[in-house]
Amino acid sequence: MTILKIATIGHPVLRQIARPLDREELRQPKWQQFIDDLVETMRDADGAGLAANQVYAPVRICAIEVRADNPRYPEKKPIPLTILVNPVLTPIGDETLESYEGCLSVPDLRGKVSRYSHLDVSYLDREGNPHAIQAHGIQAVTYQHECDHLDGKLFIDRVTDTSTLTSWKNYRRHHK
Repeated sequence: MTILKIATIGHPVLRQIARPLDREELRQPKWQQFIDDLVETMRDADGAGLAANQVYAPVRICAIEVRADNPRYPEKKPIPLTILVNPVLTPIGDETLESYEGCLSVPDLRGKVSRYSHLDVSYLDREGNPHAIQAHGIQAVTYQHECDHLDGKLFIDRVTDTSTLTSWKNYRRHHK
């Protein structure tokens, strides 16, 4: 497996809308290897998720995994490794949740973002099989954050109060 380079804020690939993959294309060895590399890169960077365009591939694939021992997100409940291809998120109700978000593509910055608290999530897995799940609370936040990348959005686009922007060190010291 290969650790991929992660694009950082300012690179145009992060603002591209990712294209969908059909099942036949998804099953090609190059995309299966890409998914393995995406997961390896996410784990190496201690991410809770990573979208394909964050590693310079604007396709609708993202990986989500929250391990109990993740030093960047100790407050998040575990999420088993989930590969989402062509995900569609549908809010359930209007209830929202505010939380501090960070991003591997926006190093050393966090800010408070409001997201839907409950979601229906439909997607294809890496083999092209359809799935539908519900995500709630901080897990719903994680899904929304990663899927935003596929639409060319970063968490900083959703920060409404810029006074909440903080470095990782100061987040841990004052906001955790």
